[in-house]
Amino acid sequence: MEKNNHTITEFILVGFTTDPVMQLVLFVVFLGVYSGTVIGNTTLMVLICKDSRLHTPMYFFIGNLSFLDLWYSSVYTPKILLTCVSEEKTISFAGCAAQFFFSGGLGYSECYLLAAMAYDRYMAISKPLLYSQAMSIKLCAFFVAASYLGGFINCYQALMYFLLASNVITPAMLILASYLFIITTILRIRSTQGRLKAFSTCSSHLISVTLYYGSILYIYSRPRSSYSSDRDKIVSTFYTVVFPMLNPMIYSLRNKDVKEALNKLFK
Repeated sequence: MEKNNHTITEFILVGFTTDPVMQLVLFVVFLGVYSGTVIGNTTLMVLICKDSRLHTPMYFFIGNLSFLDLWYSSVYTPKILLTCVSEEKTISFAGCAAQFFFSGGLGYSECYLLAAMAYDRYMAISKPLLYSQAMSIKLCAFFVAASYLGGFINCYQALMYFLLASNVITPAMLILASYLFIITTILRIRSTQGRLKAFSTCSSHLISVTLYYGSILYIYSRPRSSYSSDRDKIVSTFYTVVFPMLNPMIYSLRNKDVKEALNKLFK
């Protein structure tokens, strides 16, 4: 009996629905989300570059987070839009591998960047007078470069050894450690107003971390008995497509400096 070896050249994309009308609706929705992602993150990066008041370590990290989110969303969304309006529902093997590599690398990089931002918030709260010296531009640039390098090294490990969960745990532990120190520092502040002011400086970052890691933990830590393909599609879409659009809102709507810079830019 002959055995034939078959080489995989492409994958069939199941998508969200086979209904042509719903596909058109999804195209409009994803196009709106992607447009909001591009406009929001690009605007935030421009504001941080142009306004001298935003030339601080915190906004340096936020600007890099916007840059990361912009490319992270661009890995998936254009292909999703094309699939919604095209009859061809396939992706080549090379295209799928490239998509997995860049999405994994950028995703892990975001985990490490959020950890670096947590450390930045700890330094801002625990050593406010020495904050500018402690978080120098060289150190901030090192953290950003290390985030990208660590992210893509972890993605390579995930491809070779399937170490998906352990690669996410490391930056998560760094974030938890930073916030334990932050909480300890805030509790030492005597006045209630001082505590609220200190907590408000890291509230946006805490919201961002909760949304991002909440969706990831749901995917990787839930029991197999609760597996649902449709539910996983929705959750995965949230942290790969929707979340990059929310970050500019989180860091701008709650931030007085960004609002003033935006008003100045329009004027």
